[in-house]
Amino acid sequence: MKIIKEAVAGTLESSDVMIRIAPLDGSEIDLQLNSSVEKQFGDAIRQTVFDTLAQLGVTGVQLIIDDKGALECILRARLQTVLLRASDSKELPWGALK
Repeated sequence: MKIIKEAVAGTLESSDVMIRIAPLDGSEIDLQLNSSVEKQFGDAIRQTVFDTLAQLGVTGVQLIIDDKGALECILRARLQTVLLRASDSKELPWGALK
């Protein structure tokens, strides 16, 4: 999945997460995580993000994540939404996602 433009998904409400994405030159993934529960769940949040990006073959992006205690299912949904918006795709390749 190729990221071609900036996009945003989510809110800054309690128990939600806002994810902003922008394309970068190269293949690096620049992840900036701001979370109210980072001490407890920061590693799990990062793992979920990197796993989802790897499954969809996404590289060369900057992600800014502002987490307000979202559950993993919400994090995945917001990430999938922002990836769809940023790639101008109409549908996720569901077979690639676990």
